[in-house]
Amino acid sequence: MSTERARLIGDAAIGILADLGMRGLTHRAVDAAAGLPPGSTSNVARSRAALLELALARLTELEDEHFGSLLVDPLPVDRREAMVELLAVSTHKMIGPDRRRSVARYELALEATRRPELRAVYDDIGRRYREPAAAMFAAAGTSDPARHGRQLVAFTEGLLFDAVVGAGGTPTLDDLRAAFAEYLSAVFKGGSAT
Repeated sequence: MSTERARLIGDAAIGILADLGMRGLTHRAVDAAAGLPPGSTSNVARSRAALLELALARLTELEDEHFGSLLVDPLPVDRREAMVELLAVSTHKMIGPDRRRSVARYELALEATRRPELRAVYDDIGRRYREPAAAMFAAAGTSDPARHGRQLVAFTEGLLFDAVVGAGGTPTLDDLRAAFAEYLSAVFKGGSAT
């Protein structure tokens, strides 16, 4: 996302998705939430599809900042405790301080099931999270790193979904540490990671 105005519009759209859902997301509502003159959002994102893609792009930008080095450098395979800590802390933040952002992401995920053009963008973004996970498992020498990477992302998404929109309650940081430790222990059972 290149301009400050596009970021402002993206942030406003994310807030609306979190608070009002997909039905509340209109160009006019984004203008009001962003404090912009009427028509400003339409100048940046002419159609609803373009507005959804802009919101998803901004959400991805924010999540890239959140996950930082996890997307660039594989998790450390030499210390399982470090992996557990990184995963637990990142997930805890998505459940707590960044909860609204998670709700907006789920709104966009559901909308992507109905819009092929958004699905393509959403799937491409998803690969950016699965590939580092697969690289971590490849470096650890697991038997099927691509599958293990997909499963780690799915496991994490399940924890997030249950905590943010499910009926499972909100896990503590220690709960998440235990969940990831148990998960990784099962994956690495008999593997090379220590």
